[in-house]
Amino acid sequence: MTTRPRWLVVGALGCAQILAWGMSYYLIAVLARPIDLATGWGLPWIVGGLSIGFLVSGMVSPRVGRLIEHFGGRPVLAASAVLLAIGLAIIAAAPNIAVYVAGWCVLGAAMGAGLYDPAFATLGRIYGENARSAITLTTLYGGFASTVCWPLSALMVEHFGWRGACLAYAAIALAVVLPLYVFGLPRETANPPPPGAAKSDGIVLTPRLRTAFWLLAFNLTAASVLMTVVSVHMLTLLQARGMELAVAVALGALIGPAQVGARIVEAAIGRRFHPVWTMIASNVLAAGGLGLMFGDPSLAAVGLVLYGTGSGIRSIARGTLPLALFGREGYPTLMGRLAMPTLLAQAASPSLGAVLLERAGADITLWVLAMGAVAAIAASLPLLAFRRPA
Repeated sequence: MTTRPRWLVVGALGCAQILAWGMSYYLIAVLARPIDLATGWGLPWIVGGLSIGFLVSGMVSPRVGRLIEHFGGRPVLAASAVLLAIGLAIIAAAPNIAVYVAGWCVLGAAMGAGLYDPAFATLGRIYGENARSAITLTTLYGGFASTVCWPLSALMVEHFGWRGACLAYAAIALAVVLPLYVFGLPRETANPPPPGAAKSDGIVLTPRLRTAFWLLAFNLTAASVLMTVVSVHMLTLLQARGMELAVAVALGALIGPAQVGARIVEAAIGRRFHPVWTMIASNVLAAGGLGLMFGDPSLAAVGLVLYGTGSGIRSIARGTLPLALFGREGYPTLMGRLAMPTLLAQAASPSLGAVLLERAGADITLWVLAMGAVAAIAASLPLLAFRRPA
């Protein structure tokens, strides 16, 4: 347990998360079109950089979890800030699509070492069973990433061009994000594996807990697929329901406030309930929201608010439920293992969603998404049996 004030740790980590998400996950939403206009590389390849980043992120996540387990989150998150700067600098200088993709490989490693899962693992290592409120508050900060960074990205592109924007973000990673991690997070006692130890993650689960692990992994992976497809193809799905683009954009904007509002409510009352109820509520709200989206168009706004609410609290369940089910011991390593399938699924989700839309249409796509959410509900209910006594 650190003697550093919790508000300082959470504040530093949360502010760093806003910028880290903005200069990686949310970067391409603003820069894709300017890059295409300037280079002619083609939007599929440009946007595909993010998918490649997810792929790399998923591959490094188990290793990241073990590093946090043995050395603490401070050095790992600090390294992620340096990787962010290197990846953005490579993208800014890219003379061709191959170098651009190489930059996204570095950014992918940075995402695997520096977004929510490593942040949650760090808080779990610092605060143990008492990390729930810190995780919830960190997601509150992270919910403002697009709100802060999309306008900032647009402003920098307007004044410096897309390459200048990437270089500016690289400088921010070193001048702001890195110090937030180095000075805001406590130095933790290292417990490296003994020399000659087997190269395993060190986690041994009983058959009963292994069942809980796979149920949870399915839930998180299904959620990552649903949320990625919805976030990438939201406007297309809404327009296919007969809405004008301006209306679709206005309705889509309801998701962000719903996410943040749900996290505020969870922060206020969530501690009274086991995190498994947060996961179940998230699945139910997401399924209900998707169901309303492909029903009467007049109910689409309600559906989007419900979906956003479910999406918002799912981020909290993603960090708190593994801690509640499996305990503090090995938590960082476990988070790395859980992150791998979710990030690999995210890498494939935009393309799979596009193929489904093209081949089956928007109505079938929405039905598939809703059925996926229902399957997640069915998989989350058995987790009630795995609750540990308080």
